[in-house]
Amino acid sequence: MTQNPSESAQPLDPHHGKRVLVAMSGGVDSAVAAVLLQRQGYDVTGVTLKLFDRSTEDDIVARSCCSLESIADARRVCHLLGIEHHVFNMIRTFENNVIMPFVDAYRHGLTPNPCVECNRTIKFDELLKKARAYGFDYVATGHYVRNLYDPATGLYHLYRGRDDRKDQSYALYMLTQDQLAHLLFPLGELEKPEVRQIASEAGLRVHNKPDSQEICFVDGRYTEFLRETGGAITQPGPMVDLSGQVVGQHTGIIDYTIGQRKGLGAFGQPTFVIDKDAATNTLVVGPSEALFCNHLLADHANWIIPVTNSTTLSAKIRYSAKPSSCRIGLLPEGDAPGSEPGSAASSKAGSQVHVTFETPQRAITPGQIIVFYQGDEMIGGATIRTGPTYGQ
Repeated sequence: MTQNPSESAQPLDPHHGKRVLVAMSGGVDSAVAAVLLQRQGYDVTGVTLKLFDRSTEDDIVARSCCSLESIADARRVCHLLGIEHHVFNMIRTFENNVIMPFVDAYRHGLTPNPCVECNRTIKFDELLKKARAYGFDYVATGHYVRNLYDPATGLYHLYRGRDDRKDQSYALYMLTQDQLAHLLFPLGELEKPEVRQIASEAGLRVHNKPDSQEICFVDGRYTEFLRETGGAITQPGPMVDLSGQVVGQHTGIIDYTIGQRKGLGAFGQPTFVIDKDAATNTLVVGPSEALFCNHLLADHANWIIPVTNSTTLSAKIRYSAKPSSCRIGLLPEGDAPGSEPGSAASSKAGSQVHVTFETPQRAITPGQIIVFYQGDEMIGGATIRTGPTYGQ
């Protein structure tokens, strides 16, 4: 007897045949991202990025994203899931776009965030380009963030992850609408304990693997790394107070961060690093109140969602900071107060941002990233150029 097609037909999986390349670091988050996407019907392939060469070392960063152990962990997960696993060699690209700018930023007295730059140039630029060239529909990662599409506007919106303790939206401010159309973040609605439970139930040995905490290519000892390549910033120099009076000697300005108190010596009162002048190799120190100011200038802004001048948002001046209410002023690159004539990198309105906070912020640090939010939605971000001199 012939079946009625309406009785025998089964609904098609909406994801069936959609190819996704999952960036797998060897950790639990990216492993569970692969598990969830496979369960949802995607055609999943895993890839681990080899970003620097540890073959001649003792692999001291065993928990970093491209150690031999991490590559092996990612390969084992893919074998268990029955999916292909590849290793892409991006050593030269990583060196040129992450390591060298990291060193150069410190050479100029800045405090960069290399993980943000890795996301910008490696994971969501080079990897996404390769994936699309090889016929993949999407790239997926284990970031705790939510990517939602609004058909009414045709725009993608990026929201904080449900797990406040693991939210990684701060590190993804540089994404574009075109990139978001090809990115999947399966963990955005989950909390970390749920992710570990999924991994355990799936039989993945990485279910209890600790999270990596350090800069992958320097094993956390970034001052030693910089001393091998950093030039004059590693040399001792004068330590001055806010009036410019020499009050001591520093060991090299790379050893200090703005807001630091420890290691400055005895001054008879609490004393902190207020500023670092790479041009003169000078460290400026002073009282805690000099660290607070309510405005800053940032450049190289990226807006995921269009914004208008004088918009009120909230912003974080570092990854671990709490968002604070602020008003933004959009400026073309090079038109900001104090910029040099002819220094503009772009005439695009809003590429520079003047930010005024309702509450003064502590230790605004040039080179770090400021990221803007509207509620739980991450709107965009920029690189902090400067705050007011000594909190004025």
